[in-house]
Amino acid sequence: MSVSTAAADQTVCAPLPVLGRDVTVPLVTGGEVTYAALDYAASAPALQRVWDDVAAYAPYYGSVHRGAGYLSQLSTDLFENARRTVAEFLDCRGDDQVVFTRSTTDSLNLLAATLPADCQVFVFETEHHASLLPWKDAQVTYLNAPRTPQEAVTALERALAARDPHGPALVCVTGASNVTGELWPVRELAAAAHAHGARIVLDAAQLAPHHPVSVRDLDVDWVAFSGHKLYAPFGSGVLAGRADWLREAEPYLAGGGASRKVTRRVDGGVDVEWHESAARHEAGSPNVIGAYSIASACKALTEAGFDRLVAREEQLIGAVRAGLAEVPEVRVLSLFGDEAPRVGVISFVVEGWNSSHFAAALSAEYGIGVRDGLFCAHPLVRTLLGSDPQTQGECGAPEAAPGEKSLNAIRVSFGAGTPDEHVERFVRAVKELVRDGAKWNYRTEDGRCVPAV
Repeated sequence: MSVSTAAADQTVCAPLPVLGRDVTVPLVTGGEVTYAALDYAASAPALQRVWDDVAAYAPYYGSVHRGAGYLSQLSTDLFENARRTVAEFLDCRGDDQVVFTRSTTDSLNLLAATLPADCQVFVFETEHHASLLPWKDAQVTYLNAPRTPQEAVTALERALAARDPHGPALVCVTGASNVTGELWPVRELAAAAHAHGARIVLDAAQLAPHHPVSVRDLDVDWVAFSGHKLYAPFGSGVLAGRADWLREAEPYLAGGGASRKVTRRVDGGVDVEWHESAARHEAGSPNVIGAYSIASACKALTEAGFDRLVAREEQLIGAVRAGLAEVPEVRVLSLFGDEAPRVGVISFVVEGWNSSHFAAALSAEYGIGVRDGLFCAHPLVRTLLGSDPQTQGECGAPEAAPGEKSLNAIRVSFGAGTPDEHVERFVRAVKELVRDGAKWNYRTEDGRCVPAV
């Protein structure tokens, strides 16, 4: 089925221009083909708009907050304007802080470092490891994978009702699964958290690139996301939300920029007065270009219109799901069922195929880039595959030879820059591989399935 038939629909926009859209790659069977980047959930290609904005600024790059020169002043204004742009993009409250970090993982580890003493943390086993693992200094309750959105809310309410009501508590939840793409009931979970005196942080790494995220509307206390999934490269992320825990905690990193005043004591030591603003957790020279690229992406997505972006992505999702449904050997992984709303992230397994072998064939024979493995969400993928969620595994593919069963899956993901042709080629390739098998021989090397030379 072609997804281009709805091009005349004015509610649907064309793919946004991204870098790499014309890159060609060699095929093991001979010749070259335009690369189909269908691994957006790992890192989305940079928007051309973002790249152009960064290139225009680059000659004016200067140190931030530390220089009297023109370029330093210009860069400082750009950096702080980027903070305001992100706050607008997230519809933050007036007293919220926007802290620039390295990634979602960095943002959640920062928040974990600010937790008050004796804080209880509640997190579902379905989370990405960035949300699952940072809470090592807290009392953590891991909740089992729910099978409906309402079951998620009920499980959280039950767990919160059993906690010590006098201490601080935090709930961490994803907005959209990085494995199934399914949307989580964030607003309802936030209401449950607040009703039991807990706070909530939203991992929006997979949500923000696909849907608008409003801190006010969702009523979350914090939101975290990564630039590299939001069509913005350069290793930057965001933690935005309530200022009090951030302001009261020791700085995430100690150093210049976080300190307002440092004096020597008579005994030879030093006294430090830390900033109370976002700078408190941004010690060192900040990633100005990374912050600017995030702001540029926020503007580009807002100007394109999320309604139109979502409408087009839903067409792509429908085309992929319909195509996979025509292949009996394919099983799509899901927590909430076929009718659950989702973003452009779909994971599946193919009967009779090692997932690493299948992904390698898609790349080597069709020029299609997908992801295989456990997607840094091991307990969730193990649960969806019907194996023991406590079984250990690697983020990449386990060492299983082509044709052998592997306890991992294949993930195809796409977004605002995905052309119709890439989705159509993917569906066609899946059908051909299942029907005809691979055209090339493959072997296992360093835990990865690669074409045999």
